[in-house]
Amino acid sequence: MNSKAWRSVPGRATRLTNKRILPMKHMIRFSWLTLVFAALIPNAVANETFKFDVSHSTIEFRVHQFLGTTTGRFSRFSGNIDIDRAHPEHSSVSARIQVSSIDTGIKKRDDHLRSAEFFDVTKYPEITFKSRSVKQTGPQSGDILGDLTMYGVTKPITLHVKLLTPMRGEASMQRSRWEVTTDPLKRRDFGLMFGSATEAVSGIGQEVALRIEIEAVRS
Repeated sequence: MNSKAWRSVPGRATRLTNKRILPMKHMIRFSWLTLVFAALIPNAVANETFKFDVSHSTIEFRVHQFLGTTTGRFSRFSGNIDIDRAHPEHSSVSARIQVSSIDTGIKKRDDHLRSAEFFDVTKYPEITFKSRSVKQTGPQSGDILGDLTMYGVTKPITLHVKLLTPMRGEASMQRSRWEVTTDPLKRRDFGLMFGSATEAVSGIGQEVALRIEIEAVRS
């Protein structure tokens, strides 16, 4: 065999080997970076979802009647809070209330409120809320603009929310508590009016004030 041919073989093999090694180095580096970003990105962009803990939450209302005040509550409801701590404006809230769970402490009155003359729970079994925007107003407070649907009527309302638990720490990652207020709701805006005869003698005011505290657990 030609001696020049023999001398050329190792050089060619080395060049071929180098061509194989360099891409492999790049592949190893790329794979390592991919693993790093895969580990970091979910923690950076994933929202935290909390579900209402009904046993530690209250949805109550208050309305004037003659010279006194009638109070009541709903005992069955559910909801989700999706929190983006880095960008609170990307957070959202949704809630559902079972109207038949209304409780004012007087069964006869509750049955009347459930009837077709008022809430008509057979036709309109739920009150729902779905947020459209969130605005942070303080270190632990914000305004949530959303749509409230009740008795088949949807109206925009603003919920003023205040976080009652610490913003940071291990406990805040698992459970949170919120105080929620809003401007009084007007019954007539949602068509929630008794028949004219009953309305005339009931003495029930038009404005209904809400008192809400929600405890939520990380899901």
